[in-house]
Amino acid sequence: MDRPEHHQGGRFDNPGHPFSSGLSDLLRFARERPRRRWQRVEVEPVRPEPWCVEWRVTWVGHSTVLFQGDGLNVLTDPIWSERASPVSWAGPRRWAAPGVAFEDLPALDAVLISHDHYDHLDRRTVERLAREHKATFFVPLGLGKWVAARGASRVVELDWWGSAPLAQATVHAVPARHFSGRGPSRNQTLWAGFVLEAPSGRLYFAGDTGWWPRFADIGERFAPIRLAAIPIGAYLPRWFMSPVHIDPSEAVQVHLAVGARTSLAIHHNTFKLADDPQDAPRLALAQALEDAGVDPAAFRVVGHGGGFEVPSL
Repeated sequence: MDRPEHHQGGRFDNPGHPFSSGLSDLLRFARERPRRRWQRVEVEPVRPEPWCVEWRVTWVGHSTVLFQGDGLNVLTDPIWSERASPVSWAGPRRWAAPGVAFEDLPALDAVLISHDHYDHLDRRTVERLAREHKATFFVPLGLGKWVAARGASRVVELDWWGSAPLAQATVHAVPARHFSGRGPSRNQTLWAGFVLEAPSGRLYFAGDTGWWPRFADIGERFAPIRLAAIPIGAYLPRWFMSPVHIDPSEAVQVHLAVGARTSLAIHHNTFKLADDPQDAPRLALAQALEDAGVDPAAFRVVGHGGGFEVPSL
């Protein structure tokens, strides 16, 4: 049996688009970073309904999104910690509290984890979810053991284009252009986006990703997509970030490529991870939508705890 092209002898890669940045690039990025101040965001947390028939989406913050519909409650890349870091006293801090208090989460059916970086896979949050919820964790290849060791009793590992059932729905892992590693070692676990195929439509969670042609493949397989959650922040400087983080104009192109009816902006205004000013992603997205002739109502930016009923196809 042929090995998939993104499997590289016990490691993983982005076929045709390897991530080659090394220590010298990281040091240059740190050395050249402008000293831009962010402002604390005032958040009024919301309390979601226990469950929904019609699909509703709530942006908790960063890449943490609560999808509710068809009787399912699905959470993505959950982080409730104050810092995206292996320690509580250092590392990127939150500039906005979670838009949903942890204790107000509805009973979860599934948690989707896109990759192992600290702002997407938070140990303390995973441990608490494992204790207090009976959700199934869907993770890319290589992450199942880590999540199970933090107490999760139901864990499903998926390769790109792999699928697994979730009640009356199906979870599909789809390609993303990124990398993994919580320390010096890189790419020993996979990264992915997810498509949740439910009776009332398909939902796409992009995770973290740079631009590449695989978005058209996702659209070819799954369009039309009822709702896409697409990152718009942490994109500057482009010489360093473009291989792994799309910018707002590319986010609009992802929206179009995957055939999304409506999109939600994520991965912005929560953790200061790159050089873009705090409001730059939102403003740049508005300009990119105008330039592309896309109705702004089709790609929405909401506040922490904000959400909306997902339009039908």
